[in-house]
Amino acid sequence: MTTTLQNTLTFQGLGLSDHILNALDRLQFKSPTPIQHQSLPAAIEGKDLIGIAQTGTGKTLAFGLPMIQRLSAIQGKSLVLLPTRELALQVAQALQPFLRSYNMKTATLIGGENFGLQLRALREKPRIIIGTPGRVMDHIEQKTIRFDDTRILVLDEADRMLDMGFAPQINEILRHVPKEKQTLLFSATMPPDIVKIAANHMKIPVRIEVAPAGTTADKVEQEIIFMNRDVKVIVLESVVRQSTGPVLVFSRTKRGAKKICQTLNRLGHHAAEIHADRSLNQRKEALAGFKSGKYRILVATDIAARGIDVNNIELVVNFDLPENAEDYVHRIGRTGRAGKTGKAISFATHDQKSNVRLIERLIRKTLRIVPVPDLSNSPKIPQPSAAESREDSRRDRPQRSFSKPSSGGGRGRFDRFKKDGPRSRTDRPRDERSGNQSARPSTRPERSRSDRPSANPNPRTDRARQDRRQDRPQRIERPKNPGGSIKLY
Repeated sequence: MTTTLQNTLTFQGLGLSDHILNALDRLQFKSPTPIQHQSLPAAIEGKDLIGIAQTGTGKTLAFGLPMIQRLSAIQGKSLVLLPTRELALQVAQALQPFLRSYNMKTATLIGGENFGLQLRALREKPRIIIGTPGRVMDHIEQKTIRFDDTRILVLDEADRMLDMGFAPQINEILRHVPKEKQTLLFSATMPPDIVKIAANHMKIPVRIEVAPAGTTADKVEQEIIFMNRDVKVIVLESVVRQSTGPVLVFSRTKRGAKKICQTLNRLGHHAAEIHADRSLNQRKEALAGFKSGKYRILVATDIAARGIDVNNIELVVNFDLPENAEDYVHRIGRTGRAGKTGKAISFATHDQKSNVRLIERLIRKTLRIVPVPDLSNSPKIPQPSAAESREDSRRDRPQRSFSKPSSGGGRGRFDRFKKDGPRSRTDRPRDERSGNQSARPSTRPERSRSDRPSANPNPRTDRARQDRRQDRPQRIERPKNPGGSIKLY
């Protein structure tokens, strides 16, 4: 759909209520996106729907507006499942302006948030439950929520949820949801696992594909730089320095994201990090600071590939290539949103050319190769502080093992407390463990009980002890009675 045709479209005539149309006017939403224009009528009618569209094309309102409008006319509630905490919070925030007219309440169930606060929100009878699969399953197991009256189920970024290993939780949640419901499934890609879910839990779904899976935004300029691994940080600093707007940097690992963020801050940039090792409040603060301009650079793992909605990101840098080619589409989709222009630069080593070809095959484009920038005027990378060095040394320290070494070399954790020689029963030779006294050599002479020294050398006390033993009554042996009766003696 061309930009001219899209600008001529309006939300009128798509079946939306007056309350929603007024809210769209207040928020200055003039024209629907292609996925919104095609999916809104079918979703409002209550049909099952599969929507495939590139990231950043307005899928949240494509399922959110029909869901709110249908809930206002029917009983029950809806469940929206998303892969990450950030995306769940973002969806809840995007729907709030449209819920005020209907006086609907929502509850956001995500990990890392106080369980008691979520229980308090559930006691208020929310009509819309938004959450991640793991925390939703926690509430199901604790029996703090029931989904018997669920009328609408939304799976947003379902392919990402499966990639993150949420398939068992999703299947278990679907067992607690009624079969008679409306299911809306939106994603940027459509792997076979998603097709299987659609076949098992949807009834003749309407498939809407506004762009083939893997399609990237046309206004995003994509480049790639091949370099040695040891100069990636210097090249990143050069690229970031040449940019003036917000920059989003993707790292493959959590530790890598932390080191990149620390290095950029030591070089004078304002950077924040967001990954799974950060608490929920730290991730909220980093994302809010990036949106407000407090931090110009945000370093993140793929946890933020689909959970960040910042309209003015100027540059996306793939410091590490993603493990899956599909994640490349979502990463660069953070820039060039809402019809704006953007730029994406990827760093690759010379042995990653096969990974680059997989990405090009998916997006059906050839990435423009640019040379390594001139690094002669680049600043010297400062050394980490003493606190950062101590933290890195603790991370690099090998884990202690409570088990003994499998081979003869090395000492176990508690070996420094042991004396030389076998101490435990299992360490003794086999003939010593057999219990045969003759097999166990002894250098001590045999002594009778009476020859052993007394613990108390006082002869008077020792003589009194012997007198008591002599006065002790003798044990009477009772003969066995085969007749079964007992005779007392």
